[in-house]
Amino acid sequence: MRLFALTTFAPVPLLLLGGLAGGAVAWAALLYITALIYALDRLIARAAPDAPEGAEFPAADRLSVALGGAHFLLLFAAVSAISGATHLDAPSRMALFLAFGLFFGQVSNSNAHELIHRTDKRLFALGKWVYISLLYGHHTSAHRLVHHRFVATPDDPNSAPLGESYWAFAPRAWRGAFIAGFEMERARAARLSGRVWRTRLARLTPYPTYLIGGLWFALLFTILFGGAGLAAYLGLCAYAQIQLLLSDYVQHYGLERRALGDGSFEPVTEAHSWDAPDPVSALWMLNAPRHSDHHAHPARPYPALILGDMAAPGRPVLPRSLPAMAAIALFPPLWRRVMDKRVRALRAG
Repeated sequence: MRLFALTTFAPVPLLLLGGLAGGAVAWAALLYITALIYALDRLIARAAPDAPEGAEFPAADRLSVALGGAHFLLLFAAVSAISGATHLDAPSRMALFLAFGLFFGQVSNSNAHELIHRTDKRLFALGKWVYISLLYGHHTSAHRLVHHRFVATPDDPNSAPLGESYWAFAPRAWRGAFIAGFEMERARAARLSGRVWRTRLARLTPYPTYLIGGLWFALLFTILFGGAGLAAYLGLCAYAQIQLLLSDYVQHYGLERRALGDGSFEPVTEAHSWDAPDPVSALWMLNAPRHSDHHAHPARPYPALILGDMAAPGRPVLPRSLPAMAAIALFPPLWRRVMDKRVRALRAG
């Protein structure tokens, strides 16, 4: 747990100080999140050992709460700095936009994802509000109710088929997840409440909270920092969402569950998610790259997620870390050259 805390919190002082002073500190934060983590992954080049079966991690929730609180502090600092309220030069503001956005897209997202799988209502609410603050509240519903149920099938908007570029996937997945999540919440509310009027039914779903909460954040930053603050906030949210969608795109690209004769699909296994063994980026993203075990055990806390035998036949393993592969996915010809042959090899095997 100390390594998770050290890796995720290390850039926080740099981001906060960079938001006030800019300059070398701002660039140091960006270099930590990009170059240093990638270099350490390549230097160590071996996966961290799996946790012992049955091990418990009581500090995991405390770290998630601390990261959730840090997220809102950093969001305020980011909008303040990027909007020009702290009077930084343009290069510093650009470095901070990239650094803060990467933190929100990789750490805040991974942490919120962890929290929305918790049964504790307080932890769940914290994760939900992190997503709402990034104008992505619907992910709280769509991820749990749609993605986990339909992953690696045509019914999951967030599973990319072989050959689909990220830029085609992203708008389709955003729109599809928003609609599918709402439909699942509406159906669940109807089951719980029986026959109700449509207006009452709408109030029983969390979607009004997602939408009104997002508008509240936009209004708050507009009041505090004017039009520049709103633009900075929307830009950061868009940048974070690009990374959230990149994670789904990379981790399930081209993988399919076999359809059964009764119209259902085979159970989800480790063959339906791309894993990455790189150790430092795994710490940075709270073991999100150990994705197949998360789908097998959604309630398992992040320090307990296992990789198992990475050399097993038919095991999808990314050739580089998850952040590195997300960067490659931004360039479809390069992505297809790297990944399509691996998908075909898995299908042939």
